[in-house]
Amino acid sequence: APDSRYGMYVWPCAVVLAQYVWVRRRDLRGKRVLEVGAGVSLPGVLAARCGAAVVLSDSEELPRCLQMCRRSCLLNGVPHVPVLGLTWGRISPELLSLTPVDVILGSDVFFDPKDFEDILTTVYFLLEKNPQAQFWTTYQVRSADWSIEALLCKWKLKHTHIPLSSFGADQEHLASSPLPGRHTIEMMIISLAQSEDT
Repeated sequence: APDSRYGMYVWPCAVVLAQYVWVRRRDLRGKRVLEVGAGVSLPGVLAARCGAAVVLSDSEELPRCLQMCRRSCLLNGVPHVPVLGLTWGRISPELLSLTPVDVILGSDVFFDPKDFEDILTTVYFLLEKNPQAQFWTTYQVRSADWSIEALLCKWKLKHTHIPLSSFGADQEHLASSPLPGRHTIEMMIISLAQSEDT
């Protein structure tokens, strides 16, 4: 269970996404990265340590999460990383004024099916503004009958599954986190499904 004393529990999905960031670290140097639903923000902080220009974001309605992002940056030696309040599904001034991005990171944002549409509204908005960008996301399969594929299709987004074994994230223990353990964690890269002639 999350450690409520410190609120710094790192969910398994974040460890898997951080492993992918680490494997792709050379590609990320100098890239503009936005982490959404960041929380402890392990993937984003790691990207910043690897030389990416990172912005962290979490819900503006959850000041404690934003505080946790800031604390994580301080503890990990990247105090300059900006932290923004962005709420899923809301086209806010913060969202509108975001600088261009190359990569969006999101670990375990597909947690509660009632939020999926709002998440994809935000992701679609960002990808439309940044048509070459990619959304790197890891999520835990929590029930056999839920799938985001149909929603991605509806939003005209394409996705590529990235096997965990392809980046060394299928080990029993990863960064002293028992992984994948009894969790089924998936990784995908989501981008705009542009028509062939563009």
